[in-house]
Amino acid sequence: MATITRYPVVRHLRSTPTAHVMQLTGGRLRRSGVGLAFWFRPLTAVLSEVPVDDRELPLVAHARTADLQDVTAQVTVSYRFEDPEVVAQRLDFSIDPTTGRWTADPLQQVGRLLGELAAGHVMDALAGSTLRDAVSSGAGPLRHQVTAALVADKRVTATGLRVLGARVSSVRADADLERALQTPAREGAQAEADRSTFERRALAVERERAIAENELNNRIELASREQQLVAQEGTNARVRADEAAAAALIAARATAERRHLQATADAQATRLQGEADGAAERARMAALADVDQGVLLAVALRELAAHLPEIGQLTVTPDLLTGALTALTAGRGE
Repeated sequence: MATITRYPVVRHLRSTPTAHVMQLTGGRLRRSGVGLAFWFRPLTAVLSEVPVDDRELPLVAHARTADLQDVTAQVTVSYRFEDPEVVAQRLDFSIDPTTGRWTADPLQQVGRLLGELAAGHVMDALAGSTLRDAVSSGAGPLRHQVTAALVADKRVTATGLRVLGARVSSVRADADLERALQTPAREGAQAEADRSTFERRALAVERERAIAENELNNRIELASREQQLVAQEGTNARVRADEAAAAALIAARATAERRHLQATADAQATRLQGEADGAAERARMAALADVDQGVLLAVALRELAAHLPEIGQLTVTPDLLTGALTALTAGRGE
């Protein structure tokens, strides 16, 4: 909006970079441009201000499909005042020379014009589609059709407007119809979810079975190895017993042979000792064969004394001594 400063006789106008200002004096165009600042006389000047920035017009368009179902499309039209001078001639963009405000509501006129045109093109685009196609096809095809129709509309270009594009955010049907249309998709999604759940459960059961089978195989393998271990331990015990018995037999045989050899050696030594003793005795007896009786008696007494037990005290009586001497003397006389 332009800013107008009041003075006693004249006024000063300062516009913005997004507004195109035109001044008419006496029916002739005196000034026209964007971002102007000038002096004017309020009694003779006719001022118009047309915005040149990009603007958007949101609207809700109602249409009926080929199967006689009502749908609602939310559309946003982007536009621009391409030729401000033509726009000022077709629409009332005049401003008050005192306040700088529009004397009418030109943007409402533009919105009504573009809204009716956009709604008509939406109705034409959806008239050949069924409800399911209109709702499920998305906003892309409808956006292209509405944009092309608005750009090619002669009433838009004749007004000095330029449509930059149209956006369609949604195409909606009645709530009950939407729920009915969503039911197959929901049931399909639920069926897919159930199938995924069943497959997950089946996979879990299969994995549990595999785990149980693996555990059973491990137990069987452990039992088999334990059986092999027991058999091997028994074999080892038998081998150790056999080895111990063989070692004991060898030791016993060695002991017996050693004792036999010792006994044989002892017998041989005893035999040789006896033979030696016998030979010595024979020699001794042969030596005593020609000896006197007294000598033999002395030898016998000596031998007897050698074999008698130890005598602590010996008492010799005269009778004993006399008898012994008598026997000794008698023996020598013979």
